[in-house]
Amino acid sequence: MTKLLPALDDVFHALGDVTRRAVLERLARGPTSVSELAAPFSMALPSFVQHLTVLERSGLITSTKEGRVRTCRIKPKQLQRAETWLTDHRAMWATRLDQLDDYVLRLKKGKKP
Repeated sequence: MTKLLPALDDVFHALGDVTRRAVLERLARGPTSVSELAAPFSMALPSFVQHLTVLERSGLITSTKEGRVRTCRIKPKQLQRAETWLTDHRAMWATRLDQLDDYVLRLKKGKKP
């Protein structure tokens, strides 16, 4: 089966690493070459490129090559999917916690649930 849109699991996996989050923060300011992105990190370029590969497979970034320079850009659509998922689950848990709070208050007042 061909993936048309990377899975949300891939997005959260990509976001689960501090280096990849730092790359996304930098790309939020605009497109950047791989060498510029790699400069602040103390790792070999092949290791850094592996992080970019994870970000690209997750749909969070895209890259293009012009001559010898590969430039990366952020793709916000996948971040929006993750944000939607988090927002929906935050609302569900807020409702559940409110219900639990009501239940505990009723127990404290000696009322049966």
